[in-house]
Amino acid sequence: MSKKTGYLLGILITIILGTILYWFFCCKPCLETQSNTLVTTPEAEDTQVDTIPTPVTIKTFKIMDADGDLDFNIYENLNFKTSSASILTPVSAAVDSSATILANYYLDNPSKLLDIYGHYRSDESNNSVFPTLGLARANSAKNYLVSKGMLSKTINTYGRLDDNFNPDLEGVLHGPLSYVVNTLVEGDTSGEAEMKQLGSTIKANPLVLYFDTAQASINLTDSQREKVANMIRYIDHVEGASITVIGHTDNTGSRITNTRLGLNRANFAKNYLVQNGISADQIITTSKGPDQPIADNSTEAGKAKNRRVVVTIN
Repeated sequence: MSKKTGYLLGILITIILGTILYWFFCCKPCLETQSNTLVTTPEAEDTQVDTIPTPVTIKTFKIMDADGDLDFNIYENLNFKTSSASILTPVSAAVDSSATILANYYLDNPSKLLDIYGHYRSDESNNSVFPTLGLARANSAKNYLVSKGMLSKTINTYGRLDDNFNPDLEGVLHGPLSYVVNTLVEGDTSGEAEMKQLGSTIKANPLVLYFDTAQASINLTDSQREKVANMIRYIDHVEGASITVIGHTDNTGSRITNTRLGLNRANFAKNYLVQNGISADQIITTSKGPDQPIADNSTEAGKAKNRRVVVTIN
C-alpha cells in the first residue's frame, strides 16, 4: 500500500468513526427526547399543563356618604372562612378604629342608614339560621358595628351572590362585604308601615319547631330561615321588640315535669339562635308544658305535633 493510499484510508476511517460517535452522543438522545415528547398518554398530558392560580379577591373597608363628610377606605376588612358566618378574629386595629368613627358618625347623623351586603359563593355551605350565607355575614358585620356603638335600627342587611369572590389558599375570604350609605327623607314613614306589616305577618305565621325525644340539633328549612331573618329584622328596627320562644309538650308524664321539659326545649332553641348571632337579651323563653295542645294526645301523631317550640315576636 502506498503512502498516499494509507493516508486516504485513515481519513475515511476517521470520518466513519466520527459519524458513529456523533450519532450515538448527539442524535440518539435528541430522537429519544422527541419520542418521549410526542408519544404521551392522556395522564401525562394532564400533568404537563400548568394551572394559573385564581387571583384572591380583596375588598377593602370602604364607606362613603355622598351627602356628608364620611369617606374612608381601609385596605383591611372583616374576614371570614369559607362556609362560615363568623368574623375572623382578631379584627385589625385599623378596621376597629374606623368602625368606631363610623358609629360616632351615625350617632351624630340620625337620618342616615347603612346598607350592608354580605357576599357569598354558590359552592359554600350555609349552616346559619339565615336564608343565605351572605345575609348571615352581613348580620355578623351589623352585630360588630352595634358593639362599637351603632344602633341596629340604622342598619339594613342583605345577601349578595358573588361567585367571583375568591378565597385565598387557606380558604379565607378577605372582606366579603359592601357598604352603602343612605339618607332618610324627612317625613317618610314608609319604614314604620313596613315594620307594622312585617310584625303582623310574623305573628300570624310564627316559626314552629317540632322536637323528637333527646333531640340534640336543629336543622331549619329555607322557609324557616326566612322567618328567622324577618324576626331579626323586626326586632332590629322596632323599639322594645323581642323574640319570644315558647316550649310545648304532649301530656305524657306530670304537668310539672312537662313544664320543665317545655322550658328546656325553649332554652335549647334560644341557645341555637344566640350561637347564630342573635343577642340573648333580645330573646325571652317560657313554657306552656302540656296546656296548649294543637293535636289529639291520644295518638302518636298528635303527640308529635304537640312536642314543639313556637318562635315569634312580641
